[in-house]
Amino acid sequence: MIKNYFKIAWRNIWKNKVFSTINIVGLAVGMAAFMVVMMFVSYEKSFDNFHTKNIYRLNEVQTIGQQNATQKVALSMFPMGPSLKQEFPEIKSFTRVNWHQKYQMTYDNKRVFLPQVFFVDSTFLKIFDFKVLRGDKVTGLLKPHTAMITEETAQKLFGDADPIGKVINHYGDDTTTFTVTGVLANVPKNSQLQFDGLFSFSTIYKPWMFNNWGGNWLNTYLELAPGTNVAALEKKFPAYLKRHLQGDSWKYYQLFVLPLKDVHANSADIGLDYINYQKFDKKSTRLFAIIALIVLVIACVNFINLSTARSAERAKEVGIRKSIGAHRFQLAIQFLGETILISLIALILALILVELALPYINNLSERSITLPIFSSLGFIATIFAGTVFIGLISGIYPAIYLSSFQAVKVLKGSIQVGKNKSSLRNVLVVTQFASAIFLMIATIFVLKQLKFMQNQDPGYNRDQIVNIPLDGVTSKKYSLLKDELSGNTLISGVTASQDVLGSHLDQTGVDFKPANGPKQQFGTTLLVVDNNYLDLYKIKLAAGKNFSTDKTQNGRQYIINEALAKELLKDHPKAPMSSLLGDQFGFDSLGTITGIAKNFNFNSLHYKVEPMFMVSQNQWGFRDVSVKINGGNTKAAIAFIKSKWDSLYPDYPFEYQFLDDHFNEVYKADNQVSQIVGILAGLTILISCLGLFGLASYSAEKRVKEIGVRKVLGASVQNIVMLLASNFIRLVLIANLIAWPLAWWAMNKWLQDFAYRINIQWWVFVLAGGAAIMIAFFTVSFQSVKAAVANPVKSLRSE
Repeated sequence: MIKNYFKIAWRNIWKNKVFSTINIVGLAVGMAAFMVVMMFVSYEKSFDNFHTKNIYRLNEVQTIGQQNATQKVALSMFPMGPSLKQEFPEIKSFTRVNWHQKYQMTYDNKRVFLPQVFFVDSTFLKIFDFKVLRGDKVTGLLKPHTAMITEETAQKLFGDADPIGKVINHYGDDTTTFTVTGVLANVPKNSQLQFDGLFSFSTIYKPWMFNNWGGNWLNTYLELAPGTNVAALEKKFPAYLKRHLQGDSWKYYQLFVLPLKDVHANSADIGLDYINYQKFDKKSTRLFAIIALIVLVIACVNFINLSTARSAERAKEVGIRKSIGAHRFQLAIQFLGETILISLIALILALILVELALPYINNLSERSITLPIFSSLGFIATIFAGTVFIGLISGIYPAIYLSSFQAVKVLKGSIQVGKNKSSLRNVLVVTQFASAIFLMIATIFVLKQLKFMQNQDPGYNRDQIVNIPLDGVTSKKYSLLKDELSGNTLISGVTASQDVLGSHLDQTGVDFKPANGPKQQFGTTLLVVDNNYLDLYKIKLAAGKNFSTDKTQNGRQYIINEALAKELLKDHPKAPMSSLLGDQFGFDSLGTITGIAKNFNFNSLHYKVEPMFMVSQNQWGFRDVSVKINGGNTKAAIAFIKSKWDSLYPDYPFEYQFLDDHFNEVYKADNQVSQIVGILAGLTILISCLGLFGLASYSAEKRVKEIGVRKVLGASVQNIVMLLASNFIRLVLIANLIAWPLAWWAMNKWLQDFAYRINIQWWVFVLAGGAAIMIAFFTVSFQSVKAAVANPVKSLRSE
């Protein structure tokens, strides 16, 4: 019997090639889109799942000034780890992480630059479950000047030789040696902590660190005891801060903990999050999953639509089979079998599409997602079960409906099958196009917001600016590099800073002593710059003057922005900003406010302009050089900069990035979201049009005699096309009325996440709706014109 079911199913699929192709292609595209997105979602959810301890990351909420403007940061203070463990029994252990990029290591005249290394407490490998291949995870980092490196780093430094016990050197601010005590497996890509080596934190201990309350420069991870009430623990933190921070400064800080497994996807609002590889907001992941599910549902809807529409062709079959003894259950099984067979054929095509699409998806998402079709029995079982389920869901209604026909009535021709189901088909078509229009509108707004952020005037000039990173060694020759570059016509200016604009800048506590008033304390953002920084970036002053280059200038100079000026004048709102000039201000030593800069967006446009100040100070060493080049000959300018770099730093590779490219990275996640949503929107439209094409084909086929009569009576091709297309166009118009308010609500809510955002414009809705109508019209017209130009003699010959 099963063999007969299969034969009949295959004959019906082969007999109705057009409709079978539409169903198979539609289902395959829907299934492929769903599989790719769910593979991405699964990859995202896999981050840090291999750790078994109850690990949390300590985070701060910093209050900027007295207006309660707050920001969350992933950093914490050096003494917090040991003091928290000592004072709270809920905390079993802690480890601190201080990261270094481009870390230069040498061994036996071999020099390598490690992309990122961590200085960690000896408890790091006891808390985290990174695989130790050789060495002791408990004692390996206990002593100063010890290191445990990854397999890849060991291969770079030692080749096939045994690394254990070998001494490696770091040439930075001073020459530091490390003894290799262990080798780790390479860090999995689905770990937020990515490193090439671990170095003992005790190596860099300095006396000032132990009481450095207020300085945020590392990450702290806590292992909590099982069953710990996290909310109750966090309620104890304010009293803890009050005990340790001086004066009222504790009021400007809050502490909270975040489970390690939530850090990767649930910290979009946390800044200075340097140790969070491929950070991606779970809201976007959830959005992708919802849209992919919509695409799959629309593909299933197509099958239901076409199956019920063609019910007349199966009615006589049902009648004959029932008349010779077939039961309704047997017929339902037959129709479900056909659906499942179509789904299985679609699965094969879907797997091919996934394999073809993955290189593009991996390039777009910067992930390494693979199709485990030959490596995971669980994956094979899941997709097979899912395909059967899709077949059942898609076919259960047509199966029940078709098997319900009464043999006597069908064979007498006393019922007109299919017509009473047109309302359901109309509802499904409206749902399809409402979804497609909604996604079209969303895609347009996402792209507009992204373009707005990229093109918005940030309050400074970033055209033709090249950023060159510095470290502890190269920063010592910054003045020489500046002099070498400044004397060439290809270069318009050279300056330096401790951070690159567009990144989260560091925060610090400051003291403010007005001319007539007591000293006040604030928390604000800091940017350390060279004297000519404002000139190169064309940052305008609202009052005062730029940094002085006069070496006889007494005291440190500070330039604050308008936001901080308003904060400092909170108690005197009518006083002019210029009244602050000359007042004492500082964060480690008091100086004077010499200028007030107009507000500029030093962060991304996700954030409003916050209070900040700039200080001209090179005693700590700059971390970034900004070179403004003449745009007429970019290649020559870059080559010139490289030649000067190589002459000053022959042992250091030349690396650079245009500031515009840096901002593209700042908005990378937004760009990825816009592209993926756009792709899914396009697939939604494609599948909807496939279904519409099938319904239009069937409609034209069923009305072929009517069309013949109308042509004989003088109807034009245009009349017939509009007759056949009008009903479908009406359904798309109704879909617009449903999609527009939903899209307005969703986009209005989404835009609230941006401090600077576009307005919701009515023409976007009209454009998306009009495009949907035109797409539907041309889809339907293809079949309508074909029917309209057919010879009416052929369709009326039997009459």
